[in-house]
Amino acid sequence: MGQAESDAESRALLSSLDNQRGHVLGILEGLSEDALRRPVLPSGWTCLGLVRHLALDVERFWFRAVAAGERVDLEKGAGAWQVPPGMPAEAVFGLYRQETELASAIIAATPPDARPAWWPEEIFPGLPPRPLRDTVLHVITETACHAGHLDAVRELIDGRTWVILTG
Repeated sequence: MGQAESDAESRALLSSLDNQRGHVLGILEGLSEDALRRPVLPSGWTCLGLVRHLALDVERFWFRAVAAGERVDLEKGAGAWQVPPGMPAEAVFGLYRQETELASAIIAATPPDARPAWWPEEIFPGLPPRPLRDTVLHVITETACHAGHLDAVRELIDGRTWVILTG
């Protein structure tokens, strides 16, 4: 694959990922601090906890740690889903925005077929390392899935929906 094709593929992947990231932030606009912290589903997760999970377990983990090989703090277990009581909602959103910006820079600077700089064999025993392209596709899927979770929770909280097509 030539450089122009590689750059075009990276831009297309990043554009799709950015659309899902925007959905995550957009569906939560206008919710109060209390609503963002209130568990709505029986599993007990909160909107802010999910955003923190996306920042730390998804964006930071897959792009900074795996793709770029940075030594970053990684949460163990469900820790990333827990928002410290004194952490304001805007700080959680700021963390997510920061991690997505750093991840976007890594994606833009790395060829789609590049192998990871670090592969967590202890987390994924037997799973072979995958190129950046596959990692971005995985993150698009995970982010889209969580955006859908947030859609359902937002509708339960106040009836707001993101985009509903009627036919």
